[in-house]
Amino acid sequence: MSLTLLQRISLAAYSLMMYALTPLTFIHLVSRGFSQREYFKRWSERFAMYRAPASAPCLWLHAVSVGEVNAITPLLQSLREHYPDTPLLITTTTPTGSARVKALFGDQVQHVYLPYDTPGAVNYFLNYFQPKIAIIMETEIWPNLFAEVGKRHIPLLIVNARLSERSMRGYRVIACLMRIAMKSVTQVAAQSLADLQRYQKLGIKPNQGQVTGNLKFDVALPVQLSEQAKQWRAVWGSRPVWIAASTHPEEEAIVIAAHKKIREQNPNALLLWAPRHPERFDSVMQQVNEQHWRVTNRVVHQQPNPDSDVFIVNTLGELLAFYACADVAFVGGSFQAIGGHNLLEPASLAVPSVVGPHTFNFVDITRLLVEVGAVKQLERRDDLASAILHFLDDKKLAQQCGEAGRKRIEHERGALSRTLKLIEHHLK
Repeated sequence: MSLTLLQRISLAAYSLMMYALTPLTFIHLVSRGFSQREYFKRWSERFAMYRAPASAPCLWLHAVSVGEVNAITPLLQSLREHYPDTPLLITTTTPTGSARVKALFGDQVQHVYLPYDTPGAVNYFLNYFQPKIAIIMETEIWPNLFAEVGKRHIPLLIVNARLSERSMRGYRVIACLMRIAMKSVTQVAAQSLADLQRYQKLGIKPNQGQVTGNLKFDVALPVQLSEQAKQWRAVWGSRPVWIAASTHPEEEAIVIAAHKKIREQNPNALLLWAPRHPERFDSVMQQVNEQHWRVTNRVVHQQPNPDSDVFIVNTLGELLAFYACADVAFVGGSFQAIGGHNLLEPASLAVPSVVGPHTFNFVDITRLLVEVGAVKQLERRDDLASAILHFLDDKKLAQQCGEAGRKRIEHERGALSRTLKLIEHHLK
């Protein structure tokens, strides 16, 4: 991969900046570690220093955190079937992503954290693992990593690729570095035409991209999920159940206010509450206790009691099981300007959802599900309670809207087979 003089200077300046910022990475890890202790561990991997012997040349997939790991699961399972003798390496950025990899695959794959984007760490990482292919999920662009992969002529695929307008504007501030990174990309397998067009604005050429669809449509549900949900609900008693999923700090007061209003009309209503980040579990529990509600949680009580007002899902990787038990879902990250979270999980279970105005990370999915009535999008946070009650009080409507969402997901499947064909082409 040849670079212009300006590009070489830009990459060198970026590398110097990354080295200069290295002391701040320690501060970041320590500060995160006080709220999530896993950040205190495995620091050596962040700098590509490994103790275990390297495996044979591998297939490398990178998924930032839990959501990306869940989305890549069907693809990973298919790759294991197609290439049983080739080791699989999964990298993540977060400890929650790491925990999800371990929960899903155990020792069947190798996992390390993606190293920081300095030339030394990137080179050692690639020398150590010798990937045959680099498969990057969604929106992870690192100039030094991409440039070095390109120099080594390793096929680099961005799969399930999405790029919001907001992210694109941020990347265009460092347009020179983005063009260096895009030079190394072999193919972009985009979720939608709009995503592909944004990647083209960052620098990929027309023959470097295609629309393959969203892998999250192809995630298979556990076969026992429906029966398990029926058994759990039978224990909780016959009452309305709503779930607040993947909430962020600014949304916690909104959820509490909504549950107060819901209980005025449905005193026996149960709220299942799953904060997005583990460091929020204790704070949410404290805020709920201050309301003098009867509170139980997953770690201590396993299940809600028949008289529980709120049940805190303070574990990771179990959200799907609790979606299956809900009559309606509020999916967070949408009243706070996070960009929303995965609406496909409740929709695949025929559970209608409510979201706030900020769904810029899932524009197309939100639009598809709003069109069929499976998602109700709100502008005002004060309307959350009435939107939830709208579904809780009309079970027939909730079932119709939920089923419409499930059918829409069935219609959109197919990204997995298209993505697999693309990967197989570059592994020949």
